[in-house]
Amino acid sequence: MSNLADGIVRIALPLMAVQVTRSPALIAGLTIALTIPWLLFALHAGAMADRLDRRKVMLTANAARVALLAGLVLLVVLGTGSIWALYAVAFCLGTAETIYDTAAQSILPQIVHRDRLSRANGRLYAAELTANEFIGPPLAGLLMAAGVAVAFTAPAIMWILAVAPLLLVRGSFRIDREGGTSLRADIAEGLRFLWRHRLLRTLAVMVGVFNFATNAVLAVFVLYAVGPESAMRLPEPAFGLLLTAIAAGSLCGSLAAERIERLLGRARSLVTAFACGALLVGVPAATTHPLPTGAGFFIGGAGIVLWNVVTVSLRQRITPDRLLGRLNSGYRLVAWGTRPLGAAAGGLLASVFGLRAVFATMAVLILLLIAGMRTVTDDDMDTAEREAGHA
Repeated sequence: MSNLADGIVRIALPLMAVQVTRSPALIAGLTIALTIPWLLFALHAGAMADRLDRRKVMLTANAARVALLAGLVLLVVLGTGSIWALYAVAFCLGTAETIYDTAAQSILPQIVHRDRLSRANGRLYAAELTANEFIGPPLAGLLMAAGVAVAFTAPAIMWILAVAPLLLVRGSFRIDREGGTSLRADIAEGLRFLWRHRLLRTLAVMVGVFNFATNAVLAVFVLYAVGPESAMRLPEPAFGLLLTAIAAGSLCGSLAAERIERLLGRARSLVTAFACGALLVGVPAATTHPLPTGAGFFIGGAGIVLWNVVTVSLRQRITPDRLLGRLNSGYRLVAWGTRPLGAAAGGLLASVFGLRAVFATMAVLILLLIAGMRTVTDDDMDTAEREAGHA
Protein backbone atom coordinates (compact mmCIF):
# COMPACT_ATOMS: atom_id res chain seq x y z
CA MET A 1 0.00 0.00 0.00
CA SER A 2 2.81 2.40 0.85
CA ASN A 3 4.56 1.88 -2.47
CA LEU A 4 1.29 2.13 -4.38
CA ALA A 5 0.84 5.56 -2.79
CA ASP A 6 4.43 6.44 -3.76
CA GLY A 7 3.74 5.46 -7.36
CA ILE A 8 0.63 7.61 -7.58
CA VAL A 9 2.24 10.68 -6.01
CA ARG A 10 5.37 10.39 -8.18
CA ILE A 11 3.23 10.73 -11.32
CA ALA A 12 0.49 13.02 -9.96
CA LEU A 13 2.93 15.75 -8.87
CA PRO A 14 4.45 16.45 -12.32
CA LEU A 15 1.05 16.02 -13.99
CA MET A 16 -0.33 18.72 -11.70
CA ALA A 17 2.76 20.85 -12.32
CA VAL A 18 2.38 20.84 -16.12
CA GLN A 19 -1.06 22.37 -15.62
CA VAL A 20 0.57 25.53 -14.29
CA THR A 21 3.89 25.67 -16.20
CA ARG A 22 5.62 24.28 -19.29
CA SER A 23 9.08 25.43 -18.19
CA PRO A 24 11.63 22.57 -18.28
CA ALA A 25 13.56 24.17 -15.41
CA LEU A 26 10.48 24.48 -13.16
CA ILE A 27 9.28 20.96 -13.97
CA ALA A 28 12.74 19.54 -13.24
CA GLY A 29 12.74 21.57 -10.01
CA LEU A 30 9.90 19.39 -8.73
CA THR A 31 12.10 16.30 -9.03
CA ILE A 32 14.89 18.22 -7.29
CA ALA A 33 12.58 19.07 -4.38
CA LEU A 34 11.46 15.44 -4.11
CA THR A 35 14.97 13.96 -4.16
CA ILE A 36 17.25 16.53 -2.52
CA PRO A 37 16.39 15.32 1.02
CA TRP A 38 18.58 12.30 0.24
CA LEU A 39 21.45 14.73 -0.14
CA LEU A 40 20.57 16.74 2.97
CA PHE A 41 19.24 14.21 5.47
CA ALA A 42 20.41 10.72 4.46
CA LEU A 43 23.16 10.60 7.09
CA HIS A 44 20.80 11.66 9.87
CA ALA A 45 18.23 9.08 8.74
CA GLY A 46 20.87 6.36 8.96
CA ALA A 47 21.88 7.38 12.47
CA MET A 48 18.21 7.33 13.50
CA ALA A 49 17.78 3.82 12.06
CA ASP A 50 20.71 2.58 14.18
CA ARG A 51 19.57 4.40 17.33
CA LEU A 52 15.80 3.86 17.31
CA ASP A 53 13.38 0.99 16.74
CA ARG A 54 13.36 0.69 12.95
CA ARG A 55 9.71 -0.36 12.79
CA LYS A 56 8.60 2.67 14.78
CA VAL A 57 10.66 4.94 12.53
CA MET A 58 8.78 3.54 9.52
CA LEU A 59 5.43 4.12 11.24
CA THR A 60 6.26 7.75 12.02
CA ALA A 61 7.42 8.47 8.48
CA ASN A 62 4.21 7.11 6.97
CA ALA A 63 2.06 9.14 9.37
CA ALA A 64 3.93 12.26 8.27
CA ARG A 65 3.21 11.45 4.63
CA VAL A 66 -0.51 11.26 5.34
CA ALA A 67 -0.49 14.67 7.04
CA LEU A 68 1.41 16.24 4.11
CA LEU A 69 -1.02 15.03 1.47
CA ALA A 70 -3.99 16.06 3.59
CA GLY A 71 -2.55 19.58 3.62
CA LEU A 72 -2.04 19.53 -0.15
CA VAL A 73 -5.61 18.39 -0.77
CA LEU A 74 -6.83 21.24 1.41
CA LEU A 75 -4.84 23.74 -0.68
CA VAL A 76 -6.30 22.29 -3.88
CA VAL A 77 -9.86 22.48 -2.54
CA LEU A 78 -9.32 26.09 -1.49
CA GLY A 79 -7.84 26.91 -4.88
CA THR A 80 -4.55 28.14 -3.43
CA GLY A 81 -2.28 25.45 -4.89
CA SER A 82 0.78 26.63 -6.84
CA ILE A 83 4.09 25.31 -8.16
CA TRP A 84 5.74 26.55 -4.95
CA ALA A 85 3.26 24.63 -2.80
CA LEU A 86 4.08 21.53 -4.84
CA TYR A 87 7.78 22.15 -4.22
CA ALA A 88 7.20 22.36 -0.46
CA VAL A 89 5.10 19.18 -0.33
CA ALA A 90 7.55 17.31 -2.56
CA PHE A 91 10.47 18.30 -0.33
CA CYS A 92 8.71 17.12 2.83
CA LEU A 93 7.57 13.88 1.19
CA GLY A 94 11.13 13.28 0.06
CA THR A 95 12.34 13.76 3.63
CA ALA A 96 9.82 11.21 4.93
CA GLU A 97 10.87 8.81 2.16
CA THR A 98 14.52 9.19 3.14
CA ILE A 99 13.74 8.19 6.71
CA TYR A 100 11.30 5.40 5.81
CA ASP A 101 13.42 3.72 3.14
CA THR A 102 16.62 3.78 5.21
CA ALA A 103 14.87 2.08 8.13
CA ALA A 104 13.07 -0.40 5.85
CA GLN A 105 16.25 -1.54 4.10
CA SER A 106 18.11 -1.81 7.40
CA ILE A 107 15.42 -3.91 9.10
CA LEU A 108 15.52 -6.73 6.55
CA PRO A 109 18.61 -8.62 7.86
CA GLN A 110 16.94 -8.68 11.30
CA ILE A 111 14.15 -10.89 9.94
CA VAL A 112 15.84 -12.76 7.05
CA HIS A 113 18.91 -14.99 7.23
CA ARG A 114 21.85 -13.50 5.34
CA ASP A 115 22.14 -16.54 3.03
CA ARG A 116 18.62 -15.83 1.76
CA LEU A 117 18.93 -12.09 1.29
CA SER A 118 19.12 -12.20 -2.52
CA ARG A 119 15.84 -14.12 -2.69
CA ALA A 120 14.23 -11.91 -0.04
CA ASN A 121 15.32 -8.70 -1.77
CA GLY A 122 14.13 -10.01 -5.14
CA ARG A 123 10.67 -10.81 -3.80
CA LEU A 124 10.50 -7.57 -1.88
CA TYR A 125 11.37 -5.58 -5.00
CA ALA A 126 8.72 -7.53 -6.91
CA ALA A 127 6.02 -6.52 -4.43
CA GLU A 128 7.24 -2.92 -4.19
CA LEU A 129 7.63 -2.38 -7.92
CA THR A 130 4.29 -3.95 -8.80
CA ALA A 131 2.60 -1.36 -6.61
CA ASN A 132 4.98 1.58 -7.08
CA GLU A 133 5.46 1.51 -10.82
CA PHE A 134 3.23 -1.10 -12.46
CA ILE A 135 -0.10 -0.17 -10.87
CA GLY A 136 0.66 3.33 -9.53
CA PRO A 137 1.44 5.28 -12.76
CA PRO A 138 -1.67 4.31 -14.79
CA LEU A 139 -3.82 4.67 -11.69
CA ALA A 140 -2.37 8.15 -11.18
CA GLY A 141 -3.38 9.09 -14.71
CA LEU A 142 -6.94 7.90 -14.10
CA LEU A 143 -7.15 9.66 -10.74
CA MET A 144 -5.87 12.92 -12.26
CA ALA A 145 -8.62 12.66 -14.86
CA ALA A 146 -11.10 12.47 -11.96
CA GLY A 147 -9.60 15.56 -10.31
CA VAL A 148 -6.47 16.74 -8.55
CA ALA A 149 -8.03 16.43 -5.07
CA VAL A 150 -8.99 12.82 -5.80
CA ALA A 151 -5.49 12.04 -7.07
CA PHE A 152 -3.90 13.11 -3.78
CA THR A 153 -6.62 11.86 -1.41
CA ALA A 154 -6.24 8.29 -2.66
CA PRO A 155 -2.53 7.89 -1.75
CA ALA A 156 -3.15 9.50 1.65
CA ILE A 157 -5.72 6.77 2.38
CA MET A 158 -3.27 4.13 1.15
CA TRP A 159 -0.56 5.35 3.53
CA ILE A 160 -3.08 5.09 6.38
CA LEU A 161 -3.83 1.50 5.38
CA ALA A 162 -0.09 0.78 5.15
CA VAL A 163 0.33 1.64 8.82
CA ALA A 164 -1.93 -1.24 9.95
CA PRO A 165 0.36 -4.17 8.97
CA LEU A 166 3.35 -2.44 10.58
CA LEU A 167 1.39 -2.12 13.82
CA LEU A 168 0.87 -5.90 13.81
CA VAL A 169 4.59 -6.73 13.53
CA ARG A 170 5.78 -7.93 16.92
CA GLY A 171 9.15 -7.57 18.57
CA SER A 172 11.78 -4.91 19.01
CA PHE A 173 13.88 -3.81 16.06
CA ARG A 174 16.23 -1.57 17.97
CA ILE A 175 19.94 -2.43 17.79
CA ASP A 176 21.76 -2.89 21.09
CA ARG A 177 24.35 -0.17 21.57
CA GLU A 178 27.45 -0.13 23.76
CA GLY A 179 27.70 3.18 25.58
CA GLY A 180 26.42 6.55 24.51
CA THR A 181 27.74 8.43 21.52
CA SER A 182 26.75 11.66 19.86
CA LEU A 183 24.81 11.79 16.60
CA ARG A 184 27.83 13.34 14.89
CA ALA A 185 30.10 10.52 16.11
CA ASP A 186 27.62 7.90 14.86
CA ILE A 187 27.45 9.52 11.43
CA ALA A 188 31.24 9.78 11.24
CA GLU A 189 31.64 6.09 12.10
CA GLY A 190 29.31 5.07 9.29
CA LEU A 191 31.06 7.31 6.77
CA ARG A 192 34.48 5.95 7.77
CA PHE A 193 33.26 2.39 7.22
CA LEU A 194 32.00 3.27 3.73
CA TRP A 195 35.08 5.30 2.76
CA ARG A 196 37.56 2.63 3.88
CA HIS A 197 35.68 -0.19 2.15
CA ARG A 198 36.92 0.05 -1.44
CA LEU A 199 34.25 -2.22 -2.92
CA LEU A 200 31.30 -0.45 -1.30
CA ARG A 201 32.80 2.96 -2.07
CA THR A 202 33.21 2.08 -5.75
CA LEU A 203 29.68 0.69 -6.09
CA ALA A 204 28.22 3.79 -4.42
CA VAL A 205 29.98 6.12 -6.86
CA MET A 206 28.93 4.04 -9.85
CA VAL A 207 25.27 3.95 -8.91
CA GLY A 208 25.45 7.66 -8.10
CA VAL A 209 26.49 8.40 -11.69
CA PHE A 210 23.80 6.04 -12.98
CA ASN A 211 21.10 7.79 -10.91
CA PHE A 212 22.38 11.17 -12.09
CA ALA A 213 21.82 10.08 -15.68
CA THR A 214 18.41 8.45 -15.24
CA ASN A 215 17.02 11.36 -13.22
CA ALA A 216 18.25 13.86 -15.80
CA VAL A 217 16.09 12.03 -18.33
CA LEU A 218 13.03 11.25 -16.21
CA ALA A 219 12.84 14.79 -14.80
CA VAL A 220 12.08 16.23 -18.24
CA PHE A 221 10.55 13.24 -20.00
CA VAL A 222 7.01 14.42 -19.22
CA LEU A 223 7.65 17.41 -21.53
CA TYR A 224 8.75 15.05 -24.31
CA ALA A 225 5.75 12.77 -23.93
CA VAL A 226 2.61 14.56 -22.67
CA GLY A 227 0.35 17.00 -24.50
CA PRO A 228 -0.29 18.09 -28.10
CA GLU A 229 2.84 20.28 -28.09
CA SER A 230 5.13 17.41 -27.06
CA ALA A 231 7.13 15.16 -29.39
CA MET A 232 5.18 12.01 -28.52
CA ARG A 233 1.78 13.74 -28.11
CA LEU A 234 0.51 11.32 -25.46
CA PRO A 235 -2.50 11.98 -23.22
CA GLU A 236 -1.95 11.77 -19.46
CA PRO A 237 -3.30 8.19 -19.01
CA ALA A 238 -1.09 6.96 -21.88
CA PHE A 239 1.95 8.61 -20.26
CA GLY A 240 1.31 6.72 -17.05
CA LEU A 241 0.84 3.53 -19.05
CA LEU A 242 4.14 4.05 -20.87
CA LEU A 243 5.97 4.35 -17.58
CA THR A 244 4.52 1.00 -16.49
CA ALA A 245 6.93 -0.56 -19.01
CA ILE A 246 9.71 0.29 -16.56
CA ALA A 247 7.70 -1.35 -13.81
CA ALA A 248 6.94 -4.44 -15.89
CA GLY A 249 10.62 -4.87 -16.65
CA SER A 250 11.49 -4.26 -13.02
CA LEU A 251 9.00 -6.90 -11.92
CA CYS A 252 10.44 -9.46 -14.32
CA GLY A 253 13.94 -8.50 -13.28
CA SER A 254 13.15 -8.87 -9.59
CA LEU A 255 11.75 -12.37 -10.10
CA ALA A 256 14.69 -13.44 -12.28
CA ALA A 257 17.52 -11.62 -10.48
CA GLU A 258 18.54 -14.49 -8.21
CA ARG A 259 18.75 -16.90 -11.17
CA ILE A 260 20.62 -14.40 -13.34
CA GLU A 261 23.07 -13.80 -10.50
CA ARG A 262 23.76 -17.52 -10.26
CA LEU A 263 24.00 -17.95 -14.05
CA LEU A 264 26.22 -14.98 -14.94
CA GLY A 265 27.93 -14.28 -11.65
CA ARG A 266 27.59 -11.01 -9.82
CA ALA A 267 30.11 -8.95 -11.82
CA ARG A 268 28.64 -9.86 -15.22
CA SER A 269 25.16 -9.27 -13.86
CA LEU A 270 26.15 -5.72 -12.94
CA VAL A 271 27.64 -5.08 -16.41
CA THR A 272 24.37 -6.33 -17.93
CA ALA A 273 22.43 -3.97 -15.68
CA PHE A 274 24.36 -0.93 -16.96
CA ALA A 275 23.82 -1.94 -20.59
CA CYS A 276 20.09 -2.22 -19.94
CA GLY A 277 20.06 1.19 -18.24
CA ALA A 278 21.66 2.80 -21.28
CA LEU A 279 18.73 1.58 -23.37
CA LEU A 280 16.24 3.09 -20.95
CA VAL A 281 17.58 6.62 -21.29
CA GLY A 282 18.87 6.41 -24.85
CA VAL A 283 15.98 5.03 -26.92
CA PRO A 284 13.88 8.26 -26.74
CA ALA A 285 16.77 10.09 -28.43
CA ALA A 286 16.24 7.97 -31.54
CA THR A 287 12.44 7.73 -31.78
CA THR A 288 9.17 9.32 -30.69
CA HIS A 289 7.21 6.09 -31.15
CA PRO A 290 5.90 4.69 -27.86
CA LEU A 291 6.54 1.01 -28.71
CA PRO A 292 10.38 1.08 -28.97
CA THR A 293 10.47 3.57 -26.13
CA GLY A 294 8.40 1.21 -24.02
CA ALA A 295 10.70 -1.68 -24.96
CA GLY A 296 13.73 0.32 -23.85
CA PHE A 297 11.95 1.19 -20.62
CA PHE A 298 11.13 -2.49 -20.03
CA ILE A 299 14.72 -3.65 -20.52
CA GLY A 300 16.07 -0.77 -18.46
CA GLY A 301 13.69 -1.52 -15.60
CA ALA A 302 14.88 -5.12 -15.50
CA GLY A 303 18.49 -3.96 -15.38
CA ILE A 304 17.89 -1.51 -12.54
CA VAL A 305 16.38 -4.17 -10.30
CA LEU A 306 19.09 -6.68 -11.19
CA TRP A 307 21.68 -4.15 -10.01
CA ASN A 308 19.72 -3.45 -6.83
CA VAL A 309 19.22 -7.09 -5.84
CA VAL A 310 22.90 -7.92 -6.31
CA THR A 311 24.37 -4.84 -4.61
CA VAL A 312 21.85 -4.42 -1.78
CA SER A 313 22.18 -8.09 -0.80
CA LEU A 314 25.96 -7.75 -0.86
CA ARG A 315 25.79 -4.62 1.28
CA GLN A 316 23.55 -6.31 3.83
CA ARG A 317 25.85 -9.34 4.05
CA ILE A 318 29.14 -7.54 4.60
CA THR A 319 27.98 -4.75 6.95
CA PRO A 320 27.58 -5.29 10.72
CA ASP A 321 23.99 -4.85 11.93
CA ARG A 322 24.93 -2.02 14.26
CA LEU A 323 26.29 -0.03 11.28
CA LEU A 324 23.80 -1.02 8.61
CA GLY A 325 21.53 2.01 8.95
CA ARG A 326 24.44 4.43 8.76
CA LEU A 327 26.12 2.48 5.96
CA ASN A 328 22.89 2.46 3.96
CA SER A 329 22.43 6.18 4.46
CA GLY A 330 26.04 7.01 3.60
CA TYR A 331 25.83 4.81 0.52
CA ARG A 332 22.60 6.46 -0.54
CA LEU A 333 24.00 9.91 0.11
CA VAL A 334 26.45 9.19 -2.68
CA ALA A 335 24.12 7.02 -4.75
CA TRP A 336 20.90 9.02 -4.42
CA GLY A 337 22.27 12.44 -3.60
CA THR A 338 23.07 12.76 -7.29
CA ARG A 339 19.38 12.49 -8.25
CA PRO A 340 18.53 16.18 -7.70
CA LEU A 341 21.80 17.12 -9.41
CA GLY A 342 20.80 15.00 -12.38
CA ALA A 343 17.34 16.56 -12.48
CA ALA A 344 18.90 20.03 -12.46
CA ALA A 345 21.32 19.06 -15.22
CA GLY A 346 18.49 17.58 -17.27
CA GLY A 347 16.44 20.76 -17.01
CA LEU A 348 19.43 22.95 -17.91
CA LEU A 349 20.56 20.81 -20.85
CA ALA A 350 17.01 20.57 -22.18
CA SER A 351 16.60 24.34 -22.01
CA VAL A 352 19.82 24.93 -23.94
CA PHE A 353 20.20 21.97 -26.31
CA GLY A 354 16.77 20.31 -26.38
CA LEU A 355 15.30 17.17 -24.86
CA ARG A 356 16.88 14.64 -27.21
CA ALA A 357 20.36 15.91 -26.35
CA VAL A 358 19.66 15.01 -22.71
CA PHE A 359 18.67 11.45 -23.63
CA ALA A 360 21.72 10.83 -25.86
CA THR A 361 24.24 12.36 -23.44
CA MET A 362 23.00 10.35 -20.48
CA ALA A 363 23.04 7.09 -22.44
CA VAL A 364 26.72 7.63 -23.25
CA LEU A 365 27.46 8.45 -19.60
CA ILE A 366 25.92 5.16 -18.43
CA LEU A 367 27.85 3.14 -21.01
CA LEU A 368 31.10 4.67 -19.74
CA LEU A 369 30.37 3.14 -16.32
CA ILE A 370 30.93 -0.33 -17.73
CA ALA A 371 34.66 0.47 -17.86
CA GLY A 372 34.59 0.90 -14.08
CA MET A 373 33.52 -2.71 -13.62
CA ARG A 374 37.14 -3.77 -14.12
CA THR A 375 37.65 -2.87 -10.46
CA VAL A 376 34.56 -4.78 -9.28
CA THR A 377 35.04 -8.52 -9.74
CA ASP A 378 33.43 -11.66 -8.38
CA ASP A 379 36.64 -12.36 -6.43
CA ASP A 380 36.39 -8.91 -4.79
CA MET A 381 32.84 -9.58 -3.65
CA ASP A 382 33.60 -13.10 -2.43
CA THR A 383 36.60 -11.82 -0.47
CA ALA A 384 34.51 -9.08 1.15
CA GLU A 385 31.95 -11.64 2.32
CA ARG A 386 34.63 -13.93 3.73
CA GLU A 387 36.24 -11.06 5.62
CA ALA A 388 32.84 -10.11 7.07
CA GLY A 389 32.38 -13.70 8.26
CA HIS A 390 29.15 -14.26 6.31
CA ALA A 391 30.40 -16.19 3.29
